[in-house]
Amino acid sequence: MQHVADRKVQKFWCCLLLLLPVTLFAEIPQIKIGVLSHRGDEATLRNWSPTADYLTRVVPEYRFLIVPLDFREIEPAVRSGSVDFLLVNPGIYVNMEVRYRISRIVTLNNLINNEASNLFGGVIFTRADRDDINSLEDLRGKTLMAVDKTSLGGFQMAWKELEKIGINPYQDTADLRFGGTHDAVVQAVQRGEADVGTVRTGILETMVEDGETVAEKFTVLGQKKDDMYLFSHSTQLYPEWPFSKLQHTPAQLARRVAIALLQMSPLEPAAQWGEYAGWTTPLEYQPVHELLRDLHLPPYDRPERFTLSDAIEKYWYWLLIALLFLLFMLIMTSWVVRLNRALKKSKSMLERQHNLILDSVADGIYGVDLQGNATFINKAVTEITGWRAKDLIGVNQHQLLHHTRQDGSPNPGSECPVYLTFREGRPRYVEEDLFWKKDGSSIPVEYSSTPIRNEQGDIVGSVVVFRDISARKQAAEADRQYQMELAHVARLSTMGEMASGMAHELNQPLTAIATSADACMRLLESGNPPADRIMDVLETIGTQARRAGGIIRQLRQFVRKEEPRHTLVRVNQLIEEVLMLLEPEIRKADIRVVRDLDADIPLVQAQHIQIDQVILNLIRNAIEAMAETGQGKRILTLKTRCAGGNAVITSVEDTGPGADRELLDKLFDPFVTSKPHGMGLGLSISMAIINAHNGNLYYEAREHKGAIFRFTLPVSEAANEH
Repeated sequence: MQHVADRKVQKFWCCLLLLLPVTLFAEIPQIKIGVLSHRGDEATLRNWSPTADYLTRVVPEYRFLIVPLDFREIEPAVRSGSVDFLLVNPGIYVNMEVRYRISRIVTLNNLINNEASNLFGGVIFTRADRDDINSLEDLRGKTLMAVDKTSLGGFQMAWKELEKIGINPYQDTADLRFGGTHDAVVQAVQRGEADVGTVRTGILETMVEDGETVAEKFTVLGQKKDDMYLFSHSTQLYPEWPFSKLQHTPAQLARRVAIALLQMSPLEPAAQWGEYAGWTTPLEYQPVHELLRDLHLPPYDRPERFTLSDAIEKYWYWLLIALLFLLFMLIMTSWVVRLNRALKKSKSMLERQHNLILDSVADGIYGVDLQGNATFINKAVTEITGWRAKDLIGVNQHQLLHHTRQDGSPNPGSECPVYLTFREGRPRYVEEDLFWKKDGSSIPVEYSSTPIRNEQGDIVGSVVVFRDISARKQAAEADRQYQMELAHVARLSTMGEMASGMAHELNQPLTAIATSADACMRLLESGNPPADRIMDVLETIGTQARRAGGIIRQLRQFVRKEEPRHTLVRVNQLIEEVLMLLEPEIRKADIRVVRDLDADIPLVQAQHIQIDQVILNLIRNAIEAMAETGQGKRILTLKTRCAGGNAVITSVEDTGPGADRELLDKLFDPFVTSKPHGMGLGLSISMAIINAHNGNLYYEAREHKGAIFRFTLPVSEAANEH
């Protein structure tokens, strides 16, 4: 309250100082500023007279006076020209702008609770003790008091917000009243004479600051949150009041007034007395136009009469452009007619060229409509399948071309990729399928099916482009046979390299067998041979014979040709088989073998001998790589792991020097080797074998010294079930 009293004393002295020079301007021309008296004439004169005195000081050739105008006095004053400038709410300004061509020169920077803002909105409020009114929807059937029908912040903004939720204040409230001033609306709600009130933003805060009411007495309904606007508001924000000049006001005077207002300091007594923070350049008031247009309020309540002369005066340049455009269109029409004849001629020629292009393509091309019937074919379709145009066009292509699968089972049309293309609207590519020729034989094909759309973008069918891949399949089979032969030759070559070691490995059990047999014969010749000694000798013979037989069996299996058939195999078992073959080399090279084999890995689908060959190649490479490694440091580590249940990973790790950096990018290329006498086919063949098994073979360098080769083999569904 002390703060409020201090402000009133300050305003009194400022007003006194401003009024002293007024007597000096008795004979100076008067300039009248009409101000909307939305809080009463007394408050209007008190707040705005210092601003008029400020302009009188800054523009001393004129004496400026404030003329308070209520809502119904504004239009007559503007129409009669009894005022020279106008300071009203944006809604009234927009009406006067449209009707009487007034124009804004500056926009008010309002000051509420020491906060400046050039935007304002509406506040819809009720008494805080009204438990039955908590939201805007609760206004139905309640009494509503607004400032005036033409008050933008005191009624029209609130009306727009209520319209958004389907409430018409004229029809859906129990009573709609107008208090004439913002203060009267606040006091009526405070006294309980109205259930709900609506005023412009800042009124409640100002009345609280002046001690006329208490903030806790009211609740704001539909309050919106805006970090850039600190005052309570229930509506969209609109630009503040514009200071406008009438048509008869001299433009030079308007410029001087605008400059004076823009230069006004917030500390100017006139600004403090008027409770605003100065002025800013005129804002855009299009949002106010849109509000009035949405509510069908003046000047948008009825269409104005618009005569032909008005149209010519306002839009003469558009009429001139239209005439020029019509002339241009006449010229263009004659040109288009000639062009159309040329286009028809070109169209027929393009159709012939189109057919020639289709027929020159070696791939078969045909179209399909939404019923699955062929609509066109090219010459290659007949050459590949034997079906002619009269056989296919208009006939269901699925029933003629791919009605049966390779195993003889029916191929249902519901699964046909050509049908699915235009049903789902996305292209498809089929890597391998079967088409049936007219003579009843079949051919393997690859084909793509693409949707066809009309000018509206609707799918009207699909186009199929197919190719006979018989020659490719034969070449692939020949390549596979070649790879098998090459792998077989490589295995024989490997066995040749290992021959001396294998001979020594076989010689040991055979020598043991011969020696044991001689010992057994001598025991029998002694006349009274001990049975337990003979049993021990015979057991030794059997053990060594089985060992030699296992080596020979493994050797025969490794070098023989294997049928291209995948079986379920255990990778750990394959590793043990290869280690049996390589045991002489490992022992000779003084290498310690570390087995880190996961016993729980699943079976994989693979060709037994080919995976043996991969493991053997990798282990022999590791043995040769560690030839220069010091004794006691030659360690060969074999690991198997399960990769998420979908694949088995096999690792061969050594402690050699690792691969040369120059060879890393072409390590798996044919004929690339770092060995003095190597052919460079081992890793290349291994990569081809693993790729054929849908796996992956790759190299990793160890942290210190050595190399790691890993390969993966996928686990099939049958292997998992097994």
